[in-house]
Amino acid sequence: MFYARPQDPFHGIWVPLITPFVGQPAFAQVDHPALRRLVRHYRRAGVHGFVACGTTAEAAAMDVAEQGEVLDTILAEAGATPVVMGLAGNNSAQMQARAREWATRPIAGLLATAPYYIRPSQAGLLDWFTALADTAPVPLVLYDIPYRTGATLELATLLQLAAHPNIAAIKDCGGSLDKTIALIADGRLAVMAGEDLQALTTLCLGGRGVIAASAHVRPDLYVALYDAVQAARLGDARAVFHALAPVIRLLYAEPNPGPVKALLGRLHGFDGAVRAPLIAPDAKLLRQLEEAVAALAPFNTESSLAVV
Repeated sequence: MFYARPQDPFHGIWVPLITPFVGQPAFAQVDHPALRRLVRHYRRAGVHGFVACGTTAEAAAMDVAEQGEVLDTILAEAGATPVVMGLAGNNSAQMQARAREWATRPIAGLLATAPYYIRPSQAGLLDWFTALADTAPVPLVLYDIPYRTGATLELATLLQLAAHPNIAAIKDCGGSLDKTIALIADGRLAVMAGEDLQALTTLCLGGRGVIAASAHVRPDLYVALYDAVQAARLGDARAVFHALAPVIRLLYAEPNPGPVKALLGRLHGFDGAVRAPLIAPDAKLLRQLEEAVAALAPFNTESSLAVV
C-alpha cells in the first residue's frame, strides 16, 4: 500500500477549482470573493491540494492576466495546501515563458497538457514535455487527456518522461487501464486519477491520489474515501464511492464545468455562470443533481463513515 513520501505533495484528493464569474455573460468578471470562500471551504474539508486554471476553471476562456489574478487569489487563501497551476497551449516558446512566469509564485508544480490541435508524433510529444520540464523551475505534472488535446501519450513515451528529474506526476485521463497499471507498477510518477469514476480503482491499484472536478461536491467524502483506502478499510471506501457515483455521472451529463458550477452556485450562494461557448445546464439536470446530493446526507464522515 502506498503512503505519501515526506515532502511529496502529489497525493490525496485535489480539487481542480472552478472560476466563479459575476455579471452579464458578455462582461462577466472573476468573482474573487466567491473564489476565496470556496478555497477556505475546501481547506476546512481537508483536501490535499488545488489545481488553479485547469480545464474545470475555464482557463481557455480567460486571458493571461485573469489567470494570474485567479492564481494569486487561490494562493492567498490556500495556506499550506499545495497549489498546481494549469499550463495549456500549443506554442512551445510561449508555454516555456509562462512556466517561468507562473513559477515566480509559490506553486507546487505545473499541470501541463500535450499541445492541442497539432497532434504531434510521440517523438514530438517527448521533445515538448522535456523542453517544458527543462525550463520549469517547479515540478511538472503531465496531463494525459487525449479526448481534449487530440494527442495520446503512449506508455513508452510516458516511461521515458518519467526518467526526467523534474517530471513528478501524471493526471491520468488516458482511458487505458493497462497504461494506468503499468505506470503505477513503474513507480516513478505519482499517478493521480483524472477520470472521476476511476478514483476508487486507481487508489486501490496503488495510485497516489485523485484530481476530480466532482470533489467540489462533498469534498469530505472524497477525503474519507482516500483515507479509507489508505487504511485498507475497503468496505467503507466502496460504500462511499457507490454513493458518490450517481452524483459523478450527473455532473458529467453536460460539458464540464457547467453542471458543477451551477450546483455550487446554489450550494454556496454565488452566480454559477459559465463563459461562452459553454452554456448553463438544463434545469432538469440541476434538479436531479440537487436530489442526488441530498441523498448523500446520511453519510457522516465525522465517525469512520458511519451511516446514520
